[in-house]
Amino acid sequence: MLRFKLKEQIADFEFRERRRLQLQELATATNLNRMTLSKLVNQHGANVQTDVLDKLCTFFGCRIEELVEHLPDTPPEHPDVVQ
Repeated sequence: MLRFKLKEQIADFEFRERRRLQLQELATATNLNRMTLSKLVNQHGANVQTDVLDKLCTFFGCRIEELVEHLPDTPPEHPDVVQ
């Protein structure tokens, strides 16, 4: 599973710049749709194209691994199932 760390990048930007960053401002600056950004912030397993990631990395001045993290899928535990 991929975990998008857009919230963290926004928080770092806000701390560094000492001001709020609205999704609409980010959308305008990156020429991305605000709904696309909203999905990345709020939805687990959002589907995103590589050009979106490229634009976000360019805006935040970050590397891809600072924006996306790979987490291995773990099977759900079933305590009452005997192996």
